[in-house]
Amino acid sequence: MRYRRLGRTGWQVSEVGYGMWGVGGGPGGWTGEDDRTSAASLRLAVESGCNFFDTAWIYGRGHSERLLGGLLRERGARGLYVSTKIPPKDRAWPSRRDSRLEDVFPDDHVRCYLEKSRENVGVDRIDLLHYHVWEDSWAADRRWQDQVRAMKSEGLVGAVGISVNRWEPWNVLAAIATGLVDVVQVIYNIFDQAPEDRLFDACAAHDVGVIARVPFDEGTLTGTLTEDTRWPEGDWRSSYFVPDNLAASVERAERLRPVVPEGMTMPELALRFVLQHPAVATVIPGMRRPEHVRANLGVSDGVRLSERLMSRLREHRWDRQPTEWSQ
Repeated sequence: MRYRRLGRTGWQVSEVGYGMWGVGGGPGGWTGEDDRTSAASLRLAVESGCNFFDTAWIYGRGHSERLLGGLLRERGARGLYVSTKIPPKDRAWPSRRDSRLEDVFPDDHVRCYLEKSRENVGVDRIDLLHYHVWEDSWAADRRWQDQVRAMKSEGLVGAVGISVNRWEPWNVLAAIATGLVDVVQVIYNIFDQAPEDRLFDACAAHDVGVIARVPFDEGTLTGTLTEDTRWPEGDWRSSYFVPDNLAASVERAERLRPVVPEGMTMPELALRFVLQHPAVATVIPGMRRPEHVRANLGVSDGVRLSERLMSRLREHRWDRQPTEWSQ
């Protein structure tokens, strides 16, 4: 495993981290989780050098956090970094242009969920606490700024981040400029290349760490989806991959397939594309089984894609606008 500096935190984090949404299960999550398999996968990740684990309260309503807490108790928290997220009080993913800070992240709500997360994970301090949605119109508001300063000064969190809304990498630039944001988490993959336009430069200028999420485009870039793919009732993917999106996603993956080098899988190519960018400190694919862990962590070998291949991948950029199904 190779390690990269996570911005001004100075932490050396594994360049392939562990995305824990899939192991959380519960309402609005991913079906098919199994706690024993998840625990084995988490243990294998640590043994393979992964030291960065990203979860959120909403992933199973605390279940994912508790799974991580079990790992920390078993393995010891030393050297492992915990990243989690405060859910919006109005439970709206993503936030809307007319969302008000006082309705989404009021002080008592932020404190309540910080305490829930500390209890679930079993730690006194959360290493990295994210606001799980964001509107940049809030950036100048002293209320969230005071929240950040207080949580840090009290030693309850080590760093504060923002999880940027889907397909809106511009919607955090003003917050970064305040100097209070240590890390941003943003969707970045072969299709979603827009963070390269402005966000990555802004992060570099302010020494803000970058976590790349959704490297497989919720499964599209695994190359396993077809127009006949269906998910069980209640699985989040059934609401995301509505017919129009599923058809378009499958078509995009099929168009990419001829570009995948011989001897390389599409998921491997997807991860290598993300890691090619120097702004990215860690990428956090979802991993629910040991075979996922072995395959994804195995990409951390320092091998770079050729410039010719990168040029071809640039042609697969897919600029999308948020919709009611793209939460």
